[in-house]
Amino acid sequence: MKILLAGQAFYRKDNGQATFTVSLAEGLARSGHQVAVLAPKVFGPGTIRKNGLDVHRVTALNLGHNANVSAFSGRRIEKVLETLQPDLVHIQDHYFISRSVWRKARRRNIPVVGTNHFLPDNLTDNVHLAGFLRPMVQRLLWRNMLGLFNRLDGVAAPTPTAALILEQAGCRVPVEAISNGVDIQHFQPRPAADRRHLRWRYGIDPSRSVFLYVGRVDREKGLDVLLKAAIHLADQPLQIVICGKGRFLSALKHMRKDLGLKERVILTGYVPDDDLPLLYNSADVFVMPGAAELQSIATLEAMASGRPVLAADACALPELVRPGVNGLLFQPGSSTGAERCIRDMLSLAPNWPAMGRASRRRAEQHALGETLRRYTTWYEKIIRQHRAKGKSDAARSGLRDGACGIPKF
Repeated sequence: MKILLAGQAFYRKDNGQATFTVSLAEGLARSGHQVAVLAPKVFGPGTIRKNGLDVHRVTALNLGHNANVSAFSGRRIEKVLETLQPDLVHIQDHYFISRSVWRKARRRNIPVVGTNHFLPDNLTDNVHLAGFLRPMVQRLLWRNMLGLFNRLDGVAAPTPTAALILEQAGCRVPVEAISNGVDIQHFQPRPAADRRHLRWRYGIDPSRSVFLYVGRVDREKGLDVLLKAAIHLADQPLQIVICGKGRFLSALKHMRKDLGLKERVILTGYVPDDDLPLLYNSADVFVMPGAAELQSIATLEAMASGRPVLAADACALPELVRPGVNGLLFQPGSSTGAERCIRDMLSLAPNWPAMGRASRRRAEQHALGETLRRYTTWYEKIIRQHRAKGKSDAARSGLRDGACGIPKF
């Protein structure tokens, strides 16, 4: 198959959408498909060839905090479509490039599908909104997103929970639940890893139990809950380590200082991809306090690395964490609940190896190879349906023309 992927994030890999798109594109190329990608480039257009992919960049204006506006991309998109002549287009969001690609692909009668990585909370939690405005703004955000996704030939979501959320929001296109997947060879338990050395590199105390978070440092991730819980954990030999960058990092630094948590909470900033497998293995427990996770690739990576998980009992996280088996769940947004769960998890330290093995087994059910197989099968089904619909429409058009005695030119 010839497949064109499009979206606002690629080879940035500092959020779940970008990580998924790179893994999917490169995996499809390794499987023998011809794959191209359309993504923004702040410093002007261009094309790179990397890992079997043609990555076409369109001009974008950087707004800061990983946000950009891509404009005047029409001619470049037309050229890519003309050159590749894809069997299918797969968009990753409902923003600028994706909308332009959808319009131009539709004119060429090319089927377009989309994977949803969006929740309104991703935006509303990071701006200051009066409480009474929040529901209205979220409805408008859903309407904007569904205005595009309800016109697609197929829609996917990473979990059954994410699929149900879409359907309840008003998605009229049948939603296919396909995991984002995780590379279980790259992320795996590494018992021989030098945990002390990597902890030393990132300023982590080698003598303490480490509860690790990896991901965007934005407000909707609930990281302030961990700091508030840490205030009451001074009697425990642990450190909370937060890795990543985002709009909430500066506020989190000030909060850590004001609460006197410099020794108990470590903020590492962005961690390079090459360090992630060892970083997961240097931790004792992975923690994900976000209440708006449609799956959480970072949690899957930690589970594949054999880590127990402490997570918010919200959205799709309960699909990954089975309390008492591979981790614990706490009430989202509750620092008291988080503190209690951290204490419970510390008391379960003798069980961490068994819980880590259970995490690994659950992660193996989300192996990237299975994700690639599911997407390939889905693509083939969408293409068949699209072609059958085209033939059916053509037949109905011919019947109408003949019945009315109107010649067809």
